[in-house]
Amino acid sequence: MERADSADGLQKATENLAGALAALAKADHQGESPCDPEGLDAIDCLLQVLGFNNPGAAVAAVDGVIAIGPPAVEPLLGSLDQRNYGARAWAVRALAGIGDVRGLDLLESALSSDIGPSVRRAAARGLGQLRLEALPQIEQINVRQRCLDALLGGGGDGEWVVRYAVAVGLERLLLGMGRAEPGHRSGLQALQELAGEPGDDTPVVRLRAGLALSRLTGGAGC
Repeated sequence: MERADSADGLQKATENLAGALAALAKADHQGESPCDPEGLDAIDCLLQVLGFNNPGAAVAAVDGVIAIGPPAVEPLLGSLDQRNYGARAWAVRALAGIGDVRGLDLLESALSSDIGPSVRRAAARGLGQLRLEALPQIEQINVRQRCLDALLGGGGDGEWVVRYAVAVGLERLLLGMGRAEPGHRSGLQALQELAGEPGDDTPVVRLRAGLALSRLTGGAGC
């Protein structure tokens, strides 16, 4: 990627690297993995791309990082640049796509206080799709409650794109909850407040919250 001499060249090189890493992560050939030294170097290259002003390359880099999965989480967390809003947005998007619980603290703080709407939007989506299967049941419940609390706070965000992502995050989170689980009812109520009368100020947010309710309740009342 260091040889790329144009924006298009950087994007193509990033797509090639991301594709190679995705194939390696899927096949895990001969004991190789993105955890190997060469794989870690590749992760570093992808993380550098997130800080460039090249959206096409950044999208490819995010896809590559997500394909790598959990081995990329610690490098991602260590790479965040508080001065680079664009890089933060892409990094949070990658963390959201990986769904590793180690990103929970960052996702919570990003949704509640990051100055960038794109960062908050990515965090809201990520809070709804953490992968918790490996955790004991009580820890799963505790993590889901933390995610719910963060999303409930995000429902009052001043940017409609963030509130839209909150509706998406709430739907995904509640799909993983049992109806008797603490927080399920309050999550549904939050969606009702976004979808109902008067509901959210932005029609597309009301519609997305209504779709979430329909999917969660089978079209029945809550």
